[in-house]
Amino acid sequence: MRENSTVTYPRVRAPPGPPAPVPAPPRYSAPPRHCEMADAGSLFCFLMASCAAFALSSLAAAVPRLRTRRTAGPGGAAGPGTGDGMNVLFIVVDDLRPVLGCYGDNLVKSPNIDQLASQSIVFSNAYAQQAVCAPSRVSFLTGRRPDTTRLYDFYSYWRVHSGNYSTMPQYFKENGYVTMSVGKVFHPGISSNYSDDYPYSWSIPPFHPSTEKYENDKTCRGKDGRLYANLVCPIDVTEMPGGTLPDIETTEEAIRLLNVMKTKKQKFFLAVGYHKPHIPLRYPQEFLKLYPLENITLAPDPWVPEKLPPVAYNPWVDIRQRDDVKALNVTFPYGPLPDDFQRLIRQSYYAAVSYLDMQVGLLLNALDYVGLSNSTIVVFTADHGWSLGEHGEWAKYSNFDVATQVPLMFYVPRMTTSSASQGERVFPYLDPFSHIVGLVPQGQRKKMVELVSLFSTLAELAGLQVPPACPETSFHVALCTEGASIVRYFKSSEQKVQKKENGCNDTNKYYSEEPVAFSQYPRPADTPQWDSDKPKLKDIRIMGYSMRTIDYRYTVWVQFNPENFSADFEDVHAGELYMMETDPNQDNNIYNNTLHGHLFKKIVDFLKH
Repeated sequence: MRENSTVTYPRVRAPPGPPAPVPAPPRYSAPPRHCEMADAGSLFCFLMASCAAFALSSLAAAVPRLRTRRTAGPGGAAGPGTGDGMNVLFIVVDDLRPVLGCYGDNLVKSPNIDQLASQSIVFSNAYAQQAVCAPSRVSFLTGRRPDTTRLYDFYSYWRVHSGNYSTMPQYFKENGYVTMSVGKVFHPGISSNYSDDYPYSWSIPPFHPSTEKYENDKTCRGKDGRLYANLVCPIDVTEMPGGTLPDIETTEEAIRLLNVMKTKKQKFFLAVGYHKPHIPLRYPQEFLKLYPLENITLAPDPWVPEKLPPVAYNPWVDIRQRDDVKALNVTFPYGPLPDDFQRLIRQSYYAAVSYLDMQVGLLLNALDYVGLSNSTIVVFTADHGWSLGEHGEWAKYSNFDVATQVPLMFYVPRMTTSSASQGERVFPYLDPFSHIVGLVPQGQRKKMVELVSLFSTLAELAGLQVPPACPETSFHVALCTEGASIVRYFKSSEQKVQKKENGCNDTNKYYSEEPVAFSQYPRPADTPQWDSDKPKLKDIRIMGYSMRTIDYRYTVWVQFNPENFSADFEDVHAGELYMMETDPNQDNNIYNNTLHGHLFKKIVDFLKH
C-alpha cells in the first residue's frame, strides 16, 4: 500500500487568504404555476423565466487570468487562449446505473440523454472507484483513488486528512475559467469542508436548491391520505414545499447561469449535479404513466448467490429506514423484499430516471438556446450505480457491476460531431412522454475506463496541460492524477489485445495488457452488520479490492488497519471471481475452484505502485 504521509495540515474550516467575496448573481422568480413539468411546452416557461439580462462583471474581476502551457485541443490545433476556447458543462448524477436507451435498455425512456449520446463518444465500461457518494466524488474531482484521499466514509476533508490536493474545477479556475457548481457536485458536509470546497474550487459560492432540506421529510402521501417518509414516493409537485423539487431548482439555476455567461468573454466550467434517482425515489407522479406495473419485471437474479462471501453482501440498511419498507418488517440482513414491492421500487427508479432525463433535456436545450452548444464540451456521468434487486441487494455499497458501473459520455464540438450551422439546434428538447424512436450513440467504446481519469481527460480535451501522473507516494504533491487521460480511446480501435500464438499459456502477459478498472469497498466485519453499508473509518476492518476487465471481475477482501490506512494482503478473508462470458450477472463465484495467483499478484502490484 502507499506509504503513510508525514505531512500535516492545520485543521481549519476555511482556507487561508481567500479571494475577495463574490456576490452570487440574483435569482429569477419561479416559472408560472401553469407551466406543468409533464408538458413539453414547459421548456419555454423555463427559458422565458431565465432570459432576462444579468450583470455579473464581478465574476470576471474575481477570477485571475492565469495561463499554463496548452496542449493540442479538439481538432488537433493548439488550445486557444483565455476567453476563446471550449467551455465545459459537467453533468453528474447521483446513483445512476446505465439504465438508458443509449446503453441498450429497451424499457427506460431517456430520449434527451440518448440524444446527447448520439453526438458523443460513449463508454460502455466505465466504473467508479468506490460505490458511495462522498468517496467517489472526491476521488474523481481530485483525480486520486480512495486510498490516496483516505476518504472511505463521509467524515473527513481530504485537504486536512490526507493532502492539500488540487481539484479538477480548481485547475480550470487557475487557468482562467469561471467555475460554478449547481446542485450536488461535491458531497455536502464535512467531506467538502461544509462549503463544497469553496473558494478553492469555485469562482462563486456553490448553489444548492432551497428545497433539498425536505428530501427526507414526510412528503409522500399514502393511501390513507397521511404523509410518510417513504422509499417509493411519486408526488404531486404542487403539494411539495415551495411547489417544486430540488432537481427542478437545479435546472433553473443552471439555465440562469448559462444566460449570464453567454455575454461573457471568459470560458466557464459549469458543474451541474442532479440528485435523482438517489433515494428516496421522489419524483412527479406523471412519470409513473411511462412504466405500467405489468411491464416491470424482477431482477434477473433476485437471490443471494450461493457462493457469495458474507463480507461481500450489503444489507441495504438505508432503505430499511424508510416508512414503507419498515412496514414490511423484512428479515435482517438478507430479506427478501416481497416480489410486488420489488416491482414498485424498480418502477419508481425508472420513473425517476425519466424525470432526470427531462431535466437534462431542458438544460441542454438551454445550451442551444444561448448559442453555446458549438463551444461547450458536455460530460455526462454518475458517481456510481445502484442495485435493483440483483443478488438480493437494494443499494450501492458493493463491488458488483450494478453498483460500480456508470454511464460516461463526452460531447466535444468538431471532435465527436460536426459543427452545427448557424441557427441549427444540436439538442432540441425531446418530450419523454411522446418521443419513442431511440438514438444510436455517435461512437461506443468498450475499453475499461475509470472515473478517476476524468480530471486528466477533461484537461486534455480543453487544451490545458494534462497534470502529471502521481508518484508512488503523492500525499505531499498538490497537483497530479492517478487516472490517465482516456482521450486516446476516442479514435482507437476496439479490438481487444489478443494472445500471441506462441504465448497461449502466458496469462500474466495477457492480463497485464488489458485495460483494468479498480474499485474498492470497506466493511466492519466478515458478516453483514447494521453498519456494513457505510462503516465509519474507525470501524473498518476489511477492505475489498476489486479488479474488472472485459473478461472477469476479481475481488479480494483483506485485513485493513484504519489507524495507518494499510491493507494486509497476507491476511485474505474471502475472494470472488466471476467470468463475464459465462456469468455476466456475476452470480457464480469460482474463486475457490480456480487457480488465480496471477490475478492476485496483479492487484497487489497495482495497489503498491
